[in-house]
Amino acid sequence: MTALLRYHGALLLRSQRWLPPFLLYAVFLAVGVRGGQPLLDSLGYAAAALLPVAAWLVRICVGNEPPAARTVVAAAAGPARTHLACVLVALGTAALLGTAATAVVALVSDPVTADHQQRVPAVAGTAAGLLATLICALLGTAVGTLTAWPVLRSPGRAVPALLLAALGALVVSGSPAHAAVSGLVGGSHTATVRLPLLPLAAAVLLTAAATGAACALTSRRSP
Repeated sequence: MTALLRYHGALLLRSQRWLPPFLLYAVFLAVGVRGGQPLLDSLGYAAAALLPVAAWLVRICVGNEPPAARTVVAAAAGPARTHLACVLVALGTAALLGTAATAVVALVSDPVTADHQQRVPAVAGTAAGLLATLICALLGTAVGTLTAWPVLRSPGRAVPALLLAALGALVVSGSPAHAAVSGLVGGSHTATVRLPLLPLAAAVLLTAAATGAACALTSRRSP
């Protein structure tokens, strides 16, 4: 598995296909985050913006190889392990990107409530923002896994499904991403910080289930 992760990581890096989602996320942050803004609000925005980027990264990693090359790698290492490596590389890239963004947001934001009247604990707030970022990276990975090959083959179906699923993961009540981001925004009004541990556990389970289902399909469907 280590060799597969290195292979797909190097493939993603050399392909430069990571640049569009990276630039999109940078634009999101440049537009929505300003120095001196309330910490929790900015962290919630940065976490939410990562979810569609994570889904996009999964789609890139899964389709980064030509079909012939993917067939060779799958024959050597197994189709499920190969697909799992693609998903893990995308998740790791999204988590790394989100962690860097969280650090920047924490540095430039002001640890105050939305009305700037009360202070919020900066360390606890940053920790909650980091967990929310991880939750959104996980949910984005699940969305990308379920809207890419081998689950959906046609780009005409996959891309709209990805966009709609990413939006739903952020706005539908009961979604771990919605709960985590809402917790940050709500805490910005009440000066309270709650670590989203239950949403994190739910996000891990959902992502593991989605990834497992997609990996199981790889042995039945050719690229």
